[in-house]
Amino acid sequence: MSSEIPNLEQYASVSAFATDDIDDLLQAKGIDFFRRVGVDAVREVVFNILIGKNLRDSTEFLTRRRLTALNAAMIVLFMEGASKIENFPEELSAIATASLQRGRLPKSERWLSYWSLGLTHKGFQNVLRDEAQDLDAYRDKYVEACQEIIAASERTYGRLQGSIELDGGTKANLDWAFLLYLLSSIGAQTLTIRGSEKSTYGKLFEGLVLGALLHILGFNLVPPDRPRQFRREFWLSSRRQRRESDATLLYERGKGVRFDIGFIGRGNPEITLDKVSRFERQMEFGRSRWYMATIVIVDRIGADSRIVDLAREIDATVIQMSGSFWPRQVAQEFKRVLGFEHPLAEMSDQEVFHHLKHEIENVPLEDFVNE
Repeated sequence: MSSEIPNLEQYASVSAFATDDIDDLLQAKGIDFFRRVGVDAVREVVFNILIGKNLRDSTEFLTRRRLTALNAAMIVLFMEGASKIENFPEELSAIATASLQRGRLPKSERWLSYWSLGLTHKGFQNVLRDEAQDLDAYRDKYVEACQEIIAASERTYGRLQGSIELDGGTKANLDWAFLLYLLSSIGAQTLTIRGSEKSTYGKLFEGLVLGALLHILGFNLVPPDRPRQFRREFWLSSRRQRRESDATLLYERGKGVRFDIGFIGRGNPEITLDKVSRFERQMEFGRSRWYMATIVIVDRIGADSRIVDLAREIDATVIQMSGSFWPRQVAQEFKRVLGFEHPLAEMSDQEVFHHLKHEIENVPLEDFVNE
């Protein structure tokens, strides 16, 4: 590898469009995510969760679409770089190191630099302990390992040669160096995206699922800047606000429910218990004191867990999304704590399925997404 670091401004001209694409693809939240994957795809995931399917299963195709689009952006970045910078695959590690050592990079550029060194953000934390000054030594070892594999590949499989071209004239020569550095970057990228999906999709779909359920049950969303009618309305928490619950519902004067939802598996019972016990039973809204029931919605509870019994002791309810047609249980709980009657509470499994399938088409999902 050259001992001189290539001009970073030259690299910036190569990567600007690709990092824009990557930046867009990393925004898997809010209205931008909605526009990218399409409302129909999101609606299908919400419906699947309402009938008891696992969020991870339902969002896997979204993850795959996102990864495939990022792969395409990475390929184009390598092609553009190889067409403008000599020995680009080898020089890229020096470029990435220099970028990270400058610091204060936007997320897309920082992650792209990690990937160019075969690293993830977590890898940077664990391997380098967040010490940017150690990047030079790491880069030297990374390049040395790649060069050894390139040489071994040529000895074992023979010389690799060819070229690829984009409409518009961008052309890159293919060899072992180009492909192995590219695949190393894509591998690190995949680990990063896979690792971030749990939190990303969890936060996004918590509001979507709660908003859709409460809309189907006949309650109206009240935006934060609108006056409250204090009757059959709800609002969702915002990341810009001090979070008290994921949703607050007011049924009639003096009666309401606070919700906490989390895609928490059976391996995290202590988190669920904290959710059950942290809310006060009474709140002040307007000029009235309201009795507020608590409903905690989680993905799954272990077979030996005491969480349901503990919740009953403080007049709270825990509902599992892994249960078939769990929205019926929410409707039944509304009848118990609010005196609210909804046909869903008495429907059979088949009737619940068809009711939810019909009603989800009329849910304004965009309204439940934080900007």
